[in-house]
Amino acid sequence: MTISFSLNDIDKAAADFWHAVGSAKLFAFHGDMGAGKTTFIHALCNALKVSDNVSSPTFSIINEYKSMQGESVYHMDLYRIKTEREAIDAGVEDALFSDSFCFVEWPERAPGILPESTVHCFLSSTGMNTRKLRINL
Repeated sequence: MTISFSLNDIDKAAADFWHAVGSAKLFAFHGDMGAGKTTFIHALCNALKVSDNVSSPTFSIINEYKSMQGESVYHMDLYRIKTEREAIDAGVEDALFSDSFCFVEWPERAPGILPESTVHCFLSSTGMNTRKLRINL
């Protein structure tokens, strides 16, 4: 499935995403630097009613947010990870197998630790304010 959207319509794109993915909870976001992965994950967190400030976990590796219902939502950025062992040591596996919503940026840095149930999402820039998201269900 593919969703094309402008940054002005990102909240609608997030709603379309949730409709498309059904009950899935684990998502790997692929895309070049600047493609909008963190921005789209922010919109997804807004749709989940995350009450915390959503920001890039580039240096912390994992951010844990809480939804208004008290559910954990994990946002991971593996850009600085060099090995799968480093990802495991950082606690990534614990989050991936927590049955909580998980969003993983730069999953290609540690592909072997992602469960089979991971939904792979490919985000690309198609213009100054437009993006294309391909979801592999």
